[in-house]
Formats: sequence, C-alpha cells, structure tokens
Amino acid sequence: MEYFPDSNAKYKDVNYWNERYRTEESFEWFGDFTKFKHLLKQHVGTEENILMLGCGNSALSYDMYQAGYTSITNVDYSSVCVESMAERHKDCAQLSWLCMDARRLAFPDGVFDVVLEKGTLDAMLVEESDPWKVSENAARLLHQVLLEVSCVLKPGGRFISVTFYNWSIKHYHYGSSFHYFLYVLTKGEELSPEDAALERRLLKEAEAPPTEVKFQQADSEDVLNNIGL
Repeated sequence: MEYFPDSNAKYKDVNYWNERYRTEESFEWFGDFTKFKHLLKQHVGTEENILMLGCGNSALSYDMYQAGYTSITNVDYSSVCVESMAERHKDCAQLSWLCMDARRLAFPDGVFDVVLEKGTLDAMLVEESDPWKVSENAARLLHQVLLEVSCVLKPGGRFISVTFYNWSIKHYHYGSSFHYFLYVLTKGEELSPEDAALERRLLKEAEAPPTEVKFQQADSEDVLNNIGL
C-alpha cells in the first residue's frame, strides 16, 4: 500500500488512518526514542503517570517501557490502531491502549504527571500554509486539545511536544544536521521574565501584517517526517 496521501488533508481523516493502520506495522515521525531520550530523562520520571496523545503505531511507548517507564496510557482516535497496538503489546501490563479523541479526553481532571505528543499537533496543522498565522478553525482545534491537556494534567504536570515546527518559546532540539524540536510546558508555572517579554513582543508583532510563509508538499513522508539523524 502507498501510505503517502494525495492530499495533506487526508492526515486529518480518521478513515485514512484506519486504512493505513490495517497494513502498516510501524512508523516513526521525527525519529525514534533513541534520538531524544536524553531530553525526556530530564523532564519525565520513570514512575510518573504518562499519557501518550495520538500514539499511532509508533514504538515510542514500548521503547519507553523497555527503558523503565512504568505507567503509559496510549490514546488514538483510530480504533484499528488501538486494537492492533493493544494486541501487539498485550504482555506489557504497564501499557494501556484506548480509542479516544484528543478533543474530548475521557479522564478525570488532574490524573497525569506528563502528557506527551509526537507529531500529533503537526498532523492537525497539515492544511496550514503559514504556521505563524493559523486559520480560525486550526486555532479552535488546538485550543480544544490544549484545554483537554491542561485539564488532565496534575498541578505542576508537564505537556511535552515533539514537533517539526520551531516555535518562538523555550525549547530543546535534537538531530545532528536536521533538527526537530521538543517543548516542555509546566502547568501553573509562571513565565520567566524573558518569556513574558517575548510574549509581549510577539503579540505586538501580530498586530502588523505578517510575512507570508508558504510550504510546499514534499514528495515523500521520508523527506521531513522520518529522517533518522
């Protein structure tokens, strides 16, 4: 099967993912666990309760389990994916798999120490031509997801995002020549004076007409999304 869709919009279609997951064993967006485990160790304890948001068929959760992380709940909106991953890892008691929409997380408030996503938010922005000025629909979608993330995090819990985008906030990067980015946001933590000043500057700049940035669709997912560096 050819997994690369004819339109980026397909990445937001659960039917596309269901069909893809019926035959695809595994795929790693933005590199595997070995590429950024040194960063996760700085921010995620092995005993903490972790939610993997939009787990897909990535080996990340299993690799973290092998590295000693003892409680990982995996959610994805593809039932095909969840059923396949649950069967594949049925002998790993510390890994659980649930079919769930990131916009409507069915967990009590304040139950997770860490929410981790790798490429999930990027998939929600595939139709955006300018990542610095997203459409109202994209902004609304991100607000829904991030509000859910905030609700399920404990006070002081962390939201960790592994992404292709280089946002203008404190971040870490990995990759020796082609960089991806890992962001850590702590619930309830005040902005540093530097970040607060940056926020004010960015809000002021947003009032001016932005410079338009256009992205061309790549010929293959391997070009940007599966580079192992």
